[in-house]
Amino acid sequence: MIPSLFYYQQMEKLWNRNYVKVMIANFSLFFAFYLLTPLLPLYLSESFHAAKDTIGFVLSGYTATALLFRLFSGYLVDSFPRKQVLMVCYVFFAFFFAGYLVAGSLLLFAIVRTIHGGPFGSLTVANSTVAIDVLPSSRRNEGIGYYGLSNNLAMAIAPTVAIFIYKYVESFEVLFWLALVIASFGMTIDATVTLPQKPFVKDKRKISFDRFLLLRGWMIGANMAFFGFCFGVLSNYLAIYGKEVLGFTGGTGTYFMLCSIGLILSRLQGSKGLRDGRLIQNAAGGMVISLIGYVLFATSSLFVDSAWVSFAYYSSALLIGLGNGHMWPAFQNMMISVANNNERGTANSTILVSWDAGMGLGILQGGIIAEYFGYAISFWIVAMVNAIGVFLFFLGTRNSFLRNKKV
Repeated sequence: MIPSLFYYQQMEKLWNRNYVKVMIANFSLFFAFYLLTPLLPLYLSESFHAAKDTIGFVLSGYTATALLFRLFSGYLVDSFPRKQVLMVCYVFFAFFFAGYLVAGSLLLFAIVRTIHGGPFGSLTVANSTVAIDVLPSSRRNEGIGYYGLSNNLAMAIAPTVAIFIYKYVESFEVLFWLALVIASFGMTIDATVTLPQKPFVKDKRKISFDRFLLLRGWMIGANMAFFGFCFGVLSNYLAIYGKEVLGFTGGTGTYFMLCSIGLILSRLQGSKGLRDGRLIQNAAGGMVISLIGYVLFATSSLFVDSAWVSFAYYSSALLIGLGNGHMWPAFQNMMISVANNNERGTANSTILVSWDAGMGLGILQGGIIAEYFGYAISFWIVAMVNAIGVFLFFLGTRNSFLRNKKV
């Protein structure tokens, strides 16, 4: 009892001032992002009378640019003073919200939206790397897990707030101004963050491929792409699957709310395992829970006229959220653990690029599979891809991590 009490007294402080500031700034950036995401298709349709395929094309540019910039942002964060890189990214991220206010044509809006993905992709890497810098080394695994809560809270709250505001004011301009203000607030908070006083040593290695992607963590990244694929299909085709296959006229908002609740609960529950360094256990548990969720979701199409449909549909949301909430911080910590101290930015960008690449492939392939075989088959394939990802982890990724980790 006494040794245990002494241990916790000696632990370094997790919730230090700078860490809390970075968390608030991250919440602000994702709140501004998710505030617009659910209503932009409606905005393009009502304001510019854009067709459905045009809307998809316009909005996909943001993701493509974010993926491209994330590929290089790790190098920038590791090669230049991080605080400066962070502030430049945040300034541009906030500035482009003003671009939506002046975009008077569909073409101009598409240009602004596509370019906006660049600072978003870079900012997510820079801010998460700064969060690692301000965390005490003994609490880093746990701190990264909590850091993800700010994303999850923003994803749970912002869309609901946006829909509520639009319902009463019926003005997209108000939402654009609100996103600009919230992003500017986050930028101001990040400007007050003080990083540890360390002499900056510019990396003088020649520019090569491993400056942009952490090659020692390639199996971790490849494994993460499998799970990104699954979530890409789910998040983009959930609403139309529910309507056309299950006969649900609503419920998409409730599904994502339950998914967010699962994410938040798992982050809180899994913090002790991360603190104790049980990364493999957390990742394995999260993957298996997610797999059960995806299989449960796929079975909903087999019993359309029974009570099982609603149970499988909504239960899968909670399970997938719980699984991803355990898996994500574990995989991110694994990637950081195989990186040197001057490669943290590259490690962060690698895991984010892997997830984005998987999601992008899922969005593309999910639509093609659904076109030829139907949405029900698409989600059975998603469950199978998730199962392959689980087997890959136990057969190769786990050993690769243990072989390459630095500490």
